[in-house]
Amino acid sequence: MTAQFDEGSGEGFRQGVGSTDCEGFLLTRDWGDTPRGLELEFWLATTGGPRRLLIRGERSVFFLEAEEAERARALLGGEGVECRPLALRSFRMAAVVGVYCTAYRTARVLADQLREAGFDPLEADINPADRYLMERFIRGGVRVEFTPGTPGSLPNPVLKPARSQTPLAVMSFDIETAMEGIQLYSIGIHALRGGQATRRVFMLGEGAGQDFVVAVDSERALLLAFLDFVSDYDPDVLIGWNVVNFDTWYLQRVADKYGLRLNLGRERRPVHWRELDEDGERRTARMPGRVLLDGIDLLRAAFYRFESFSLNNVAGEILGDAKLLQGGDRGEEIGRLFREDKSALAAYNLKDCELVSDIFQATRLLDFAVARSAMTGLNIDRLGGSVASFDNLYLPRLHREGFVAPNASRDLVASPGGYVLDSEPGIYDHVLVLDFKSLYPSIIRTFCIDPLGLALGVEGGLTEAETVPGFLEARFARSRAILPSLIGELWQLRDRAKAAGDGPLSQAIKIIMNSFYGVLGSTGCRFFDARLASSITRRGHDILKRTRDRIEALGHRVIYGDTDSVFVWVRSAASSEEAQAAGRALEADLNRWWRQSIGDEFGVESVLELEFETHYRRFLMPTVRGSDKGSKKRYAGLVSGPDGEQLVFKGLENVRTDWTRLARDFQQELYRRVFAGEPYAEFVKATVAEVRAGQRDAQLVYRKRLRRPLDDYQRNVPPHVQAARLCRERGLAVPSRGSWVEYVITSGGAEPAGDPRSPLDYQYYVDRQLQPVADGILVFLGTSFAELVDQQIDLFAR
Repeated sequence: MTAQFDEGSGEGFRQGVGSTDCEGFLLTRDWGDTPRGLELEFWLATTGGPRRLLIRGERSVFFLEAEEAERARALLGGEGVECRPLALRSFRMAAVVGVYCTAYRTARVLADQLREAGFDPLEADINPADRYLMERFIRGGVRVEFTPGTPGSLPNPVLKPARSQTPLAVMSFDIETAMEGIQLYSIGIHALRGGQATRRVFMLGEGAGQDFVVAVDSERALLLAFLDFVSDYDPDVLIGWNVVNFDTWYLQRVADKYGLRLNLGRERRPVHWRELDEDGERRTARMPGRVLLDGIDLLRAAFYRFESFSLNNVAGEILGDAKLLQGGDRGEEIGRLFREDKSALAAYNLKDCELVSDIFQATRLLDFAVARSAMTGLNIDRLGGSVASFDNLYLPRLHREGFVAPNASRDLVASPGGYVLDSEPGIYDHVLVLDFKSLYPSIIRTFCIDPLGLALGVEGGLTEAETVPGFLEARFARSRAILPSLIGELWQLRDRAKAAGDGPLSQAIKIIMNSFYGVLGSTGCRFFDARLASSITRRGHDILKRTRDRIEALGHRVIYGDTDSVFVWVRSAASSEEAQAAGRALEADLNRWWRQSIGDEFGVESVLELEFETHYRRFLMPTVRGSDKGSKKRYAGLVSGPDGEQLVFKGLENVRTDWTRLARDFQQELYRRVFAGEPYAEFVKATVAEVRAGQRDAQLVYRKRLRRPLDDYQRNVPPHVQAARLCRERGLAVPSRGSWVEYVITSGGAEPAGDPRSPLDYQYYVDRQLQPVADGILVFLGTSFAELVDQQIDLFAR
């Protein structure tokens, strides 16, 4: 059944010449209640330049069950409100009415009044701009068609989905400031349009000699010159590093200082801010017609991992390039350059802008953001938002099936997480890892797990034969399920993207598919139901345990398993070739066995797919520290690859940034020696001696992030906070919330790494950094760190 909603007259206009149809990419969306009624605003990037669309005559809509609407007639009789019966049902299989309001604020107030009166308005949280796009399946690309209006009226735009390839004009910017107070020194720009680069640095005061520098005589003039450049160059996307919460927010404070508006939006409209936390340290910046993207946030959204997300570190790892100024005293050096060498400051400022542009190009970050927007329907500057993404993809399909969505369940029964098999600690030869490919999406597809399917299976009067059993008494309809087919479409699209070498699109689809389980298990999701999430995770538990049993019945040993992976010890393998052959045979057997088993038990076609992924020639499964029990989510192994053998660490000190470089390098070399069968005792002793002799001081620095403001730490004050507070006393830059603190342990406790005033506590590092690392593997070799080091001490004592 297909539902048709009232879409209004669609009266609107387009900024630009004439009324020619066009295609473009959606940059921003907004809504507003005006004296003429609800108005929707959309900005597009098109090959002919930016276009602004206004859609008038729309109405905000939410839903009520018809029986509730009858009882709530007194509340629903206000001006600008209309109730209309619809060919739609709720998840309780009740008929619903649409509640239409000429103003969105009216709709929000009315929904609140209904809730207070004990009614349950459905889908009342969706704003009209999002609803307009969602119901038309518009995600990223837009085709705009103009139809003639009445004589003398503006043309009526009709928006349709499209696959836009519109190139976006990008501008990287960066600011340099004084360390204290609000004092702007310069603003650097590196802009790209059509492969052509524009470079500019606006500098306070004369003295810089480069032709790309524009000198201004006041801080106010500096800000205005920058705003003029943005307006004239007219980029679609602004990018930077920590660009929202530092650069742009700093410019806002400069604007406030002079009573100016920070007009970074198109048509010189100001930035709109929204705080994301109570102390106002994290915020979003929205501007009409333009998008502001932060490189750090985008890299994290794309699942990049770095020891540090500082611009210098990321540029070094991705580009092999670096900032022109480095080190902890960079702030003081910037101030000195402003006073004494403005040319050097301009070069430094511009270089930072160029590094950001180069990182975006090397990682195709903008392509990833665009692909993600085209898949989810979210603005390209909206990161996270997995619940909103799910709504955008699911709700229009649900409406076309004749249903409206429920509100989030108050049943807060938690579903279990991924299943982890007990591990068997030890050092092994020839361990295989077999992974289920996208296990949770595969379970959803195979077992028909779906919000609508659950409603139909439980409330829809279906027979047992028409449903597939889940957990917690759930039953899912075999037909009309939306989510399995949606995942199937995404799966095929990802396969095509991978085949075409479109990495950003492939990654965006993978992230979206893998988010679906988390969304259904989130209490913030309107479809939250413990039966949904549990039918996914508990099915995963069953699959993992039965896979283990099947493997062991075939004569191998499962030494560990985690959510979607099993680690198999091939005891009979005498060589890597034999182990890999066993892996291929296991893959084929298990996939064949699962297809047969699921078909026989449930009468559905299995899309579960197990892959032989990795062969560890040698493998360590450690114990939990201080016990003989096997660890979880922590292991190391030696893998053969096209470039030779390499060590892989998971969850151990080598990959944890809260351990020192000393411990991480020590673990890397010690494990390499053990796995290669090389002598290791002298290496352990030599490392201890070097630490005690002060030869490893550069590797003794800890790094830990401040999760809260400094003053919030009262009772328990961890070492990195102690060191951060000492920065105040010693005239060093004081770390703020979210910043990394670098510190060392001295005889006087934790001190800032940049200015320790007590001797380093070498015994602390031996006991807390070297010994735990060494004992994690030496226990399986019949010795210990203490035994080796005590031999060394006894030798010196003689």
